[in-house]
Amino acid sequence: MAGPKTRANVKAKPAAKPKAKPKAKPAAKTKPNTAGRTAALLRGINVGRNKRVSMSDLKALVEELGFGDVRTLLNSGNVVFSGGKSPAKDAARIEKAIADKLGVTSRVICLGADDLATVMQENSLRDVAEEPTRLYVTILGDKADRARLLPLLKEDWSPDALAVGSLAVYAWCPNGMLESRLTPAVDRILRERATARNWATLTKIAALVLPEEDG
Repeated sequence: MAGPKTRANVKAKPAAKPKAKPKAKPAAKTKPNTAGRTAALLRGINVGRNKRVSMSDLKALVEELGFGDVRTLLNSGNVVFSGGKSPAKDAARIEKAIADKLGVTSRVICLGADDLATVMQENSLRDVAEEPTRLYVTILGDKADRARLLPLLKEDWSPDALAVGSLAVYAWCPNGMLESRLTPAVDRILRERATARNWATLTKIAALVLPEEDG
């Protein structure tokens, strides 16, 4: 008779450890949507008693033109929006609407993100200027004016300093604009075809238009 069958001596497998649950990733910080943003800069708004425009009226006007995500900054005629066609066409539409609906004549210059980035990057006076509110950046409405400004670089404007970029002219006036010989010389060339902002204001505008660096 055959002997009884015996079981093989098999070691018992250890119980499987439960899989650890994946850790939930922290919610990503949302960044402001700056894609396709444009800055519109109005000339001579709210300086003294003339050309008074409330920023709420300006915001409503730009929204009525069909632009989106409209924001104004300070009281000097700065508005940022999305949905623009081209800077030149957007500026013409806004300028006409301000004249027609608000009864104010003001030159409007629009800068898309690329042009504004260029203006910021070409400022060679950043290391010289100790006070950003006394570093003035004049945005050119007509690029042909750049050639008219170049002869000014041959003159001594000390204690002021001058730099000319492709889209703007930069003037460092340590004693302020009223004490400067340089800013009147620039104004005589550009007249109504340009508009100026100090570096502190322009930096705030750029923060609303230019995309943040990753990381």
